[in-house]
Amino acid sequence: MELDFVRSRFIKHFDGSTGRLFASPGRINLIGEHTDYNGGFVFPGAIDKGMLAELKPNGTDKVRAYSIDLKDYVEFGLGPDDIPRATWAKYIYGVCREMIERGVEVQGFNTAFAGDVPLGAGMSSSAALESTYAYALNELFGGSRIDPFELAKVGQATEHKYVGVKCGIMDQFASIFGKKDHLIRLDCKTLEHKYYHFRPQGYRLVLLDTTVKHELASSAYNKRRESCETVAACIRERHPEVEFLRDASMDMLLEVKDQVSAEDYMRAQYVIEEVQRVLDVCEALERDDYETVGRKMYETHDGMSRLYEVSCEELDFLNAIAQDCGVTGSRVMGGGFGGCTINLVKNELYDLFIEHAKQRYCEKYGREPKVYNVIISDGARCID
Repeated sequence: MELDFVRSRFIKHFDGSTGRLFASPGRINLIGEHTDYNGGFVFPGAIDKGMLAELKPNGTDKVRAYSIDLKDYVEFGLGPDDIPRATWAKYIYGVCREMIERGVEVQGFNTAFAGDVPLGAGMSSSAALESTYAYALNELFGGSRIDPFELAKVGQATEHKYVGVKCGIMDQFASIFGKKDHLIRLDCKTLEHKYYHFRPQGYRLVLLDTTVKHELASSAYNKRRESCETVAACIRERHPEVEFLRDASMDMLLEVKDQVSAEDYMRAQYVIEEVQRVLDVCEALERDDYETVGRKMYETHDGMSRLYEVSCEELDFLNAIAQDCGVTGSRVMGGGFGGCTINLVKNELYDLFIEHAKQRYCEKYGREPKVYNVIISDGARCID
């Protein structure tokens, strides 16, 4: 993202002066999908694509915001009834309200922002936007007194209350806590986290974007969450210690198989197995065993497609191409219903894989998948 470009737009659309620049990244998730809202483990990393915003207090009680990418301007107040109509502005408004509720005396400000996180590709552009503004408002009006854990919760609460998606904490956590050349194993139940060095020798991480824009439908996402909560509640009647599905075992799930629907059982089976896969991958990375990492990625894709049913034809097709080309690991990444596969590819296979994926995908769907090479990067920060 070009700093000078964002600054030039800010100067043009406001009073000709400059403010302060803030950035937050999107993220990849190596493994651990749909486990965050089940209290499980995830394994994300921040990337070198994100959101960049310039902010400057304007001495009023209004926020004046300009989306550079959408070429759209919105002005809104900071009161509880001032929610703007534009969807993108609701994210900024929601962050403002959540910071105010935490005691930060947010005042009016001018802002312009842009991003290079591909929309709909599962790299969490919304979390990058929320984290940028949570971090910025904490710096500008909060005296940096809100701790990073709480800033991640600000973004999550914004999704819940103002956008209508009951997301977990992973996306915002990765955007705030990202660290160059490291992935983060996050325990979504306790928010305990551990960094794992990830700069694999001889391998590359590449995302292939189906360009399918099945938006992450709130109803489908929330329905799966309800399935998980239903099964966890059923298991809890026999095992009071089970707060989330993360706390359950497959033996516990089998005990209640006749008490839950077949669909709810499948959803729960996927989550319980996925929680264990994250731990298996962490152990594999500690011994530089990338073949095991890749095998677990394929297992995750199978579970997301067959049990959790959040894949789609195009994602399954790209996953099959990866297997045919000998790619070490491949799976759907993100919430599903479109977006990207994430692929762990040996350097010597990279060119062949990309060539085959583009050719075969184009032959079948009439367009090429987009290719994003990702570099693990730092989290939310001020750019002075």
